[in-house]
Amino acid sequence: MAQVVERNIEALLQRQQAEDKQRTWQDRTADAVTKFTGSMAFVLIHLVFFAGWILWNVGWLGLKPFDPSLVILAMEASVEAIFLSTFVLISQNRMAALADKRADLNLQVSLLSEHEITRLVVLVREIAQKMDIQEAQDPEIPELAQDVHPERVLDTIEQYQQKIEQEKKAD
Repeated sequence: MAQVVERNIEALLQRQQAEDKQRTWQDRTADAVTKFTGSMAFVLIHLVFFAGWILWNVGWLGLKPFDPSLVILAMEASVEAIFLSTFVLISQNRMAALADKRADLNLQVSLLSEHEITRLVVLVREIAQKMDIQEAQDPEIPELAQDVHPERVLDTIEQYQQKIEQEKKAD
């Protein structure tokens, strides 16, 4: 079992490294900016910068104010916020695409597992019937022995969601 786990971990890490190498310079830049802006160093730099700017311009440092109404500071902070939010959105979009890939992989593995388990149920039921074991007559077994069709599951989920929404509208 450990060999299978190690093989899977190694394969996933290799895939992740390959995907990291395929990132564009724009993605790498956005990720670097997002990483830095999400750090305490960024907060401390801004705390010192803004405090210094404010103290200078209210006259507490004995220097001639260059932005007495702090309009330039507000404008600079607004422009910075626009750029930082854009960098964060770029990083989030890339991360969402990776999450979608992982979800697709997880779904495929789950469907494969479900199919294998269904085959095992059929096999065990046949063995139990040949051995005349009473549990082989359980009425749930034929249903368990059928493959799940994901599109039917999604259709059923959508039907229940629509039903709940209609009930909410009726109330």
